[in-house]
Amino acid sequence: MNHSREIEVEGHIIDSGIMTRVFDRIMDMGGDFEIITFDVGKKKVDPSFARLRVFAETEEKLDLITSELHRYGIRLIDADNVRLLPAEADRVIPSGFYSTTNHPTSIRYNDDWILVENIEMDCIIKVDPNNSRAFCIPLSKLRKGDYVVLGEAGVRVIYPERPRETGMFEFMHGQVSSERPSETIVRKIAEELLKVKAKGQKVALVGGPAIVHTGAGEALATLIRKGYIDILFSGNALATHDIESNLFGTSLGMNLKTGDLVTGGHKHHIIAISEVMRAGSIAAAVESGVITQGIMYECVKAGIPYLLAGSIRDDGPLPDVITDVVVAQDAIRANLGDCGMVLMIGTLLHSIAVGNCLPSYVKTICVDINPASVTKLMDRGTSQAIGVVSDAGTFIPALLAALQHQKETSK
Repeated sequence: MNHSREIEVEGHIIDSGIMTRVFDRIMDMGGDFEIITFDVGKKKVDPSFARLRVFAETEEKLDLITSELHRYGIRLIDADNVRLLPAEADRVIPSGFYSTTNHPTSIRYNDDWILVENIEMDCIIKVDPNNSRAFCIPLSKLRKGDYVVLGEAGVRVIYPERPRETGMFEFMHGQVSSERPSETIVRKIAEELLKVKAKGQKVALVGGPAIVHTGAGEALATLIRKGYIDILFSGNALATHDIESNLFGTSLGMNLKTGDLVTGGHKHHIIAISEVMRAGSIAAAVESGVITQGIMYECVKAGIPYLLAGSIRDDGPLPDVITDVVVAQDAIRANLGDCGMVLMIGTLLHSIAVGNCLPSYVKTICVDINPASVTKLMDRGTSQAIGVVSDAGTFIPALLAALQHQKETSK
């Protein structure tokens, strides 16, 4: 292999498994490597440092390998300033553009390292030359003449390291299993949630209609009322069936207390939507006394934002539902500031939508009865997520009980 390049990486690269990933990726892609320097930190707080020479048969293959390694926080020796090229038209990216990860990222511009703002995965880095600032933007926001970063040269990624203290995210370590002790998992999630709140950060919940169908609506409403949830992301269905359950005691026409189908119950969700339409909005229906309890009621009363993003299969939809997907994406991004934790429960598509907008340092917990749905989010690239295989009707009341118990014992 006649082509080679030196790379280096620094941090807690051993116990975080970064070096193993680097070695595996090089060999999986048909390359080879030589360790030039490997300094191991002597204490827990000390970082380690490694410098490698990577070999490949062609320069093109070497570019591909180093591009993949870049996402693990690997950097080239003697990093150059980033290369920029203006977009030739709105939403038309230059060839060779840099596609972002959701990890904290900096770029070298005019010989200084500057942080890329609003980082999320699968986006573009736009540079403002006049103010020496860099922004992560989706393709929909790219405008003609915007300066776009090309390639990995001059781009530095900080790959998340495994926390050294024993906490929820080390306990789970990104794995999914239906055989883990659920009581222990819920207790640890409650501990992490309270830590996030104590730091002054927000907790968001991404929820699907299964929350109402499984009888967990009351528990979620209590979580909101007691201040554990600060933002609600969902679709038309959760809000509709929550309001239906308040008006008729049913969800999709099924009596939530008995589990029996109610005669004519198949019309209940349509009537619920119509009643909100008559009032003008969910908030107006709450204030006028049409809606008297439930998830949406508590959101309105607590003044927490709720974002309902629609889909093509929606009935109605409710007047609060955002039907333009680009507008919905913007609204998600606008409401994620200061979020320290996101709970994703019983909704695969909305979970992926929010997960795509999250930086990797936001603690993310995905709960679903279907293990395939739980793993889907992590396979998509949300590496900070942990998966819990559980029914929403079991998980949410258990989380509420764990939070209340910890609040009481801490007094």
